[in-house]
Amino acid sequence: MHIALTFDANFWAPAYATMRSVCLFTKRREELVFHLCHRTLSDQHRSDLTAITREFPVTLKWYDLDQSDMFRDLAARMPENKRLSNIVYARLMIDRLVGSEVERILYLDCDMLVRDDIGQLYDIDLGEHAIAAVRDTVGAFITGRRDLKSNRDLFDPAEYYFNAGMVLIDVAKWRAADVIGRMEEAYASGVMQRIYYDQDLLNLVFMGRWLKLPWRWNTIDARHAHEGLDPAILHYTGHNKPWGIFSGMLQTVAYAQLYRHVMTNELFYRFARHRWKRWWLKRLGLRR
Repeated sequence: MHIALTFDANFWAPAYATMRSVCLFTKRREELVFHLCHRTLSDQHRSDLTAITREFPVTLKWYDLDQSDMFRDLAARMPENKRLSNIVYARLMIDRLVGSEVERILYLDCDMLVRDDIGQLYDIDLGEHAIAAVRDTVGAFITGRRDLKSNRDLFDPAEYYFNAGMVLIDVAKWRAADVIGRMEEAYASGVMQRIYYDQDLLNLVFMGRWLKLPWRWNTIDARHAHEGLDPAILHYTGHNKPWGIFSGMLQTVAYAQLYRHVMTNELFYRFARHRWKRWWLKRLGLRR
């Protein structure tokens, strides 16, 4: 089972938590191959991620995106995602990164917690579809924005719109769709400058041609109330994250205590110190 994650040096710990949650909640661990598409990591952070192989019989494949001419070019030219950084464009290259032996791959965002057998999702019959995903609960607002009037020449609010945090991909069909080529066309025409980065682009490329999956495989803006609904994948898209350290923030986040122990206490608190240091450096004007 091939699973792809994309992250930069500030998200190594959540990437580890997502990987470990996949491992903990499946019995098919020896089948897992994680494709780690990352910006250049420190030796310590790479060692933290490699630790997963000492606990579970999984395979790691590493892709340093800073060594990729294509990624560096796209990250420099495409509209800047100030909240998440331009690492978001890495998933569009997935067919260019993995080998020809990979026929199917599951992409997961690193702000996710998996708590069901990922094999059930991975084995879903895609039929003739290139991808499978979950409808985004606020898709119409993402595309239409104020009063749902923006980009109506591109998106119809009545058309289902998927969240790209979890995408099951038929690699050959993805490759045939020429996602990078479509992005270059959108950039040249000015469309990329108008839309919500890579997620909107994927919805344009695969509009009406994706398999809609049940909500539990990508529970968007995972809140405490979702716990009673038995979600399979929690997606922490809201402002509050499960790696926060203030109890008031965590009270609204689904499975916050479970998440901390999935990340492991040692890494959780080390990541908290890392984030505090970054916050203070930014506050003092010593970093962007």
